[in-house]
Amino acid sequence: MRLLKSLLERRKAQEPGQDAEVRRSLIKSLYASPASLLRGAVSGGSLGLVVAYYADLPVITLISVLIVIVGVSRSISAVYFQRQLAHREKPTLSIWGAAYELGAWVYAALLGLHALATLTMVDMASLHVLSVGMVASYAGGIAGRNAGRVHVAVGQTCFSLLPTSIGLILAGGVPYITLGILCFLMIFAMGEITKTTHRIVLEALLAKNEKAMLATKFERLARFDSLTGVENRMAMQMRLHDLFEQRTSVHEPMAILWMDLDRFKEINDSLGHIVGDKLLCQVAERLSGALHGRGHVSRFGGDEFIIICPHGDHIVAQAVANDVMREFESEFDINGYSLSVTASMGIAVAPADGRDGDELLQHADLALYQSKHNGRNRQSRFEWSMKERQNRIYELEMGLRAALAQGDLRLHYQPIFDSRTGRIVICEALMRWDHPQLGPISPGEFIPIAESSSLIEPITDWALQQACHDAMQWDDDIRVAVNISPALIKSDGLSRSVMSALLKAGMRARRLELEVTESTFLEDDGHTHLILAELRRIGLRLALDDFGTGYSSLGSLRSHAFDTIKVDQSFMRGVGENPRDRAIAQSVAYLAHSLDVETVAEGIETEEQLRYAREVGFTNVQGFILSKPMPAEALLQLMADMHTGGQDMVGLIRQRRLA
Repeated sequence: MRLLKSLLERRKAQEPGQDAEVRRSLIKSLYASPASLLRGAVSGGSLGLVVAYYADLPVITLISVLIVIVGVSRSISAVYFQRQLAHREKPTLSIWGAAYELGAWVYAALLGLHALATLTMVDMASLHVLSVGMVASYAGGIAGRNAGRVHVAVGQTCFSLLPTSIGLILAGGVPYITLGILCFLMIFAMGEITKTTHRIVLEALLAKNEKAMLATKFERLARFDSLTGVENRMAMQMRLHDLFEQRTSVHEPMAILWMDLDRFKEINDSLGHIVGDKLLCQVAERLSGALHGRGHVSRFGGDEFIIICPHGDHIVAQAVANDVMREFESEFDINGYSLSVTASMGIAVAPADGRDGDELLQHADLALYQSKHNGRNRQSRFEWSMKERQNRIYELEMGLRAALAQGDLRLHYQPIFDSRTGRIVICEALMRWDHPQLGPISPGEFIPIAESSSLIEPITDWALQQACHDAMQWDDDIRVAVNISPALIKSDGLSRSVMSALLKAGMRARRLELEVTESTFLEDDGHTHLILAELRRIGLRLALDDFGTGYSSLGSLRSHAFDTIKVDQSFMRGVGENPRDRAIAQSVAYLAHSLDVETVAEGIETEEQLRYAREVGFTNVQGFILSKPMPAEALLQLMADMHTGGQDMVGLIRQRRLA
């Protein structure tokens, strides 16, 4: 009894620290095999009734009947417990654990009392063997079956073996007394066996529970974004795939809203990534609140979020989009900053906008791009014209890569004439490309594609080398002008490309003129100024192209030194009818003269425009009335004809008029 008391005290001291899931598993293990309980009840009850029949004593009969009743009741309770688990009900495990303990101890005590009564009240050795054998086999079985709850197993051992050992000692005789002592010692042996078994079971359960917790943790890490707590990209794609698989009809609607924060990078760069991360968390929280159960939000990556609306048609998608956009009308309070943040959104709805999840995502992304292109802070619905435009861009990009690799790009040159002498002084290099299937592609279409696909640098490198090579066949006083993309000026490779082209062709730097537009200086962080200053330092000439169409024309002249100003053709087109255009053109010519800068009047298409350009003092003129862009061979022929015939630009105009 002292052992039972100490074990119970140790159990009370240790169990509160035991993991709750482990305790539940241990209690469930007690009811794990209703069949074993039933077999024990049948065997114990049968032996008890046999002993009671031959003993023919009311006390033993009563104990035997109680053994049967308690044994069957325990079996029935185990079956009922398993049915609750099968129906996903949540039984109160603490009550079920206490009930099992009580039933086990009562059953063990009845077996012990049955053996005690048989040994002390019946003088039949065969019945003594049956009763003692029944208790011994029971005590041996519970060490393994109830090892999950040590105090239960030890209690059963004590309640069954103590009365039996007492009965054996009271029965008298050396064999009985010896067997009684052995039964008493068996209590301690069974206690050690039970504790060892319990430790093994407990370690196995702890390992299983730890593995399950790790699996749950890794599954959450795999499915949920660690920063915002919403589903991540992988989980979103799995959900989208499952939703399409579960659709009962191909006509069942489903909406995807792809949202992107506007200028999020600026927030990260100016306020730091901590503020940016907290902003993303608040955005995810607001998005989840705006849905009201109409969809699922996930973080696609960076500052992009995707909302999936199962069964959502165009009406539902529009309503959700409006609610989401309203969430950005109020400021975000983060670390003392009140941030006004806007978002752009693309919407695609199945089945009209896509037949599967991947296609629907792609089309929502195209609609998002359209929102960005249209000025941000807006939403756009997918239209199939977006897909057609995207397909054309992709086809042109692939074709442009092939053209660059195979040498299919060409340079045409448009002469620029001195307005006083009428001689060619500059030739502007213009890119030309004939697609194998689509035919001639305008530079206005393929140059932006080159800029967005990192092709602009190798294309410009080729153009510089080709232009310098061709210019070496002209007179030394004729320059070649090459247009430079704003994206390329911000890189560090332009200076190397220019130096390489000049050295390879053996041409003087002053014969190369680089044309840049005013958009180059819109986001000038000082790096652009350093690049241009470095180029001028090696002797290159710089020309400001399309002057007058930008946002800071005069500011560009003040901040940067240019050798040439090219006035946009939109001003020259209206000099014959519009007094304002004439006044602007005259002012630019006067300003350039004061700054000692050459000027080029672009887009000269009539003799009246040419006459006016010469009158107001433009240094040079360029336009179709003088000469269209032409291949290098045709340009050489034109130069030769002008040289041998003594022609100037006026003669060319007269000759073209006669032709």
